[in-house]
Amino acid sequence: MSIQNVLIIDDEPDIRELLEITLGRMQLHTRATGTVREAKRLLCAEHFDLCLTDMRLPDGDGIELVEHIQAYYPELPVAVITAHGSMDSAVQALKSGAFDFVSKPVDLKILRDLVGSALKLSRSDGGTPAMKQTVSTRDNLLGDAPVMRQLKGTILKLARSQAPVYILGESGSGKERVAREIHHQGPRVDRPFVPVNCGAIPAELMESEFFGHLKGSFTGAVADKQGLFQASQGGTLFLDEVAELPLHMQVKLLRAIQERAIKPIGAAHEIALDVRILSASHKDLSREVRAGRFRQDLFYRLNVIELRVPPLRERRADLPLLAEHILSRLAEHWGETPRRISPDAMQALMNYDYPGNVRELENILERATTLCESGTIRTEDLQLPVSAGPPTQQPPAPLEQQPLEQHLEHQEKQAILAALEQAGGNRTAAARLLGLSFRQMRYRLKKLGLDS
Repeated sequence: MSIQNVLIIDDEPDIRELLEITLGRMQLHTRATGTVREAKRLLCAEHFDLCLTDMRLPDGDGIELVEHIQAYYPELPVAVITAHGSMDSAVQALKSGAFDFVSKPVDLKILRDLVGSALKLSRSDGGTPAMKQTVSTRDNLLGDAPVMRQLKGTILKLARSQAPVYILGESGSGKERVAREIHHQGPRVDRPFVPVNCGAIPAELMESEFFGHLKGSFTGAVADKQGLFQASQGGTLFLDEVAELPLHMQVKLLRAIQERAIKPIGAAHEIALDVRILSASHKDLSREVRAGRFRQDLFYRLNVIELRVPPLRERRADLPLLAEHILSRLAEHWGETPRRISPDAMQALMNYDYPGNVRELENILERATTLCESGTIRTEDLQLPVSAGPPTQQPPAPLEQQPLEQHLEHQEKQAILAALEQAGGNRTAAARLLGLSFRQMRYRLKKLGLDS
C-alpha cells in the first residue's frame, strides 16, 4: 500500500513540527505550510489524502480553506484545528463540510484517532473491505421513491463527516435505521453503534447510564459500571428521542460534547471521548427550545446538520417493495411460505395514510399474516381503520393526539373477555361467538395480553 500524504496548514512553527513528527510516526508523508495561498498551490500541484488546517491564518482562515476544498476537492477529508473552547468555530467548520476538528492544545491520541478515521475515507481502493461489504449488502433503507433517493445520497455525504447529525422524522419513519446507515457507511463501521432511547431511562439513573460509575460511589453501586459513552468509544452513540432528556442531563450532555470527555460517577479523572453523536426525535426541537424545555446551546451542538426522514405517505411508490420485504421476513421467521397480497388489498394499503409510518405497516402485515386463512392476504385481513380512504393532502395529527387505537384495543379486549365469560373460559367457543377462527382468536389474545 502506498504512503498516504497529509497537508498541514498552521502558521505556528512549533505546531507544524509537532504535527509532522506525530504523523511521521504513523508512517505518513507530510507537507506543511503556514498560509492559505501556499496551501491552495500545493493542493493544485500534489495529491493529498487528508488536510489539517488551523482556523486562524495570516492570509485567511480555515473556513475559507474548507469551502475551497469542498468546491474543488470534495473527496479530500479536511479537519480543522481550533483554539480551546472555540466550539462555535468548530461547529461552523463542520457545517461548511469539515470532516472533524481537534482543539488546542492538541491531544495526540485524539489526533491519531481522527487521522486514522479520515484516512479510511481516502484509500484509493474506495474504503476498507468491511465498508464495501456493508454498503452492498444492507437493505435497511428500501425504496426508490425520489425522496428516498435523495435521502440515500445525503446519507452517503454525511457518512464521510464526523459532524453531529439531528435526524427529524415522525414516529415509526425509520430514524434509527437512517442513523445505522450513516454509521455503517462511514469510517467507524468496525466500531460499536450504540442506540439509546432517552425517554426510557429513569431520570435518577441517567447520569450513571450515560457516564458510568465506580464501585462504592453511591448506595447500590456494588460494581464498576461502564456508561453508554464508554460503550460507544470509537464508534457512534445514537440518542433517540433526545427531546425527552431532563434539563439537568442536557447540561451534562452538552459538557461531554464540548469537552469530548466524561467523568464517571466517583472517578477522579476524566476519560477522553472519541464518539460520533447522532440524535433524533419525533418532536420539533426548535419548538421545544422556544418552550423552554430544551437548551438552545445543546440544540445548536446536536443540530449541526439536520436530516429529515420522509413519512411513508410521501413515498407510496415504495409500498409494494416494502410489503414484499416485510412478508418475506415474516415468512422466514415463522418457517412458512410468504403470503401474497391481493390487488384490492394492495390498493387499500396504497390509500392508507400510515400515521405510524413503516412501523405501522409492519404491524398491519404481521396481523394480516396471522389472520389470513389462505396464501393471499385480502382487504378484510388488513383490518385498516374504517376511515382509511384516498390519500389526504394534509398530514395527520401527531400520534399523541390520536388515542383511537388505544380506544379500539380497549373495546376489543372487553368484547373478548365478555365472550370468554359467556363461554365459560372455552376459547374455541368464545371465538365462535365472536365470528372468529381459533387462529384469529389466539392472535388477539396474545396481542392484548390475555393469553396467560
